[in-house]
Amino acid sequence: MTTIRAEWTKLWTVRSTWWTMLAAVVLMAATAGQLAIYVANGNTNDDPGDDAGVVPVGAVLIDSLELVQYAVLALGLLMITSEFTTGTIRTTLQCTPSRARVLLAKAAVTAAVTFGLGLLLGGVGALVASPVLGEWGTAPPAGTFRDVVALAAYLALIGVLALGLGAVLRSAVLTLTVLLAVLMIVPLSLREPDITALHRIADAFPGEAGHHLLAGDGQPYPPAVGLLLLAGWAAVALLAGRAALRRRDA
Repeated sequence: MTTIRAEWTKLWTVRSTWWTMLAAVVLMAATAGQLAIYVANGNTNDDPGDDAGVVPVGAVLIDSLELVQYAVLALGLLMITSEFTTGTIRTTLQCTPSRARVLLAKAAVTAAVTFGLGLLLGGVGALVASPVLGEWGTAPPAGTFRDVVALAAYLALIGVLALGLGAVLRSAVLTLTVLLAVLMIVPLSLREPDITALHRIADAFPGEAGHHLLAGDGQPYPPAVGLLLLAGWAAVALLAGRAALRRRDA
């Protein structure tokens, strides 16, 4: 608990945390509002072919994550890459020599903060999107609550994934580049050829697992499987980060 309290204190005493959270909130409000405008305009123009029907607010929130998630990822990767950059990782490991304990404490704090931030982002997005959608939006309490909680869980797990990769790669820029590839570029490349086997491989990547978790459509696997796949990626990243911290000097 002492290590967790120390990591919690460090997180909230640096300005980058507050700026990153503010950026995520602003991005969510702007993106949700923009997507809601697109939906409303597409439903109310003179072309019947563009009438897409009523859209759940949760669908707007989920689509907004394509951009917003990268602001949230910064919280996870900066939890450790900033310490490598400034050299404060030496002090951290001197106070707590156990690499595993340090990384688990950082993971616990990252997961808690990004989950809470995800709930906040879901609420902000819903408050912005609902009035913009107007008659073309619906927000059933149970469905919207499920979408917001799933969104928060997704952000918490990819935040931990970012932390683990940051421990391995040490560089914020390099970690963000790898995350972009793993979450988006590689799965899209695998889906480009119309080959079923490659599609199945793409479905195992964290970005696609998160999509299936959030969509809740049961295809090609249930949301619970998507959650387990995401948790598996986060766990593997933490194990790799622990191995890197034990193998190399701070």
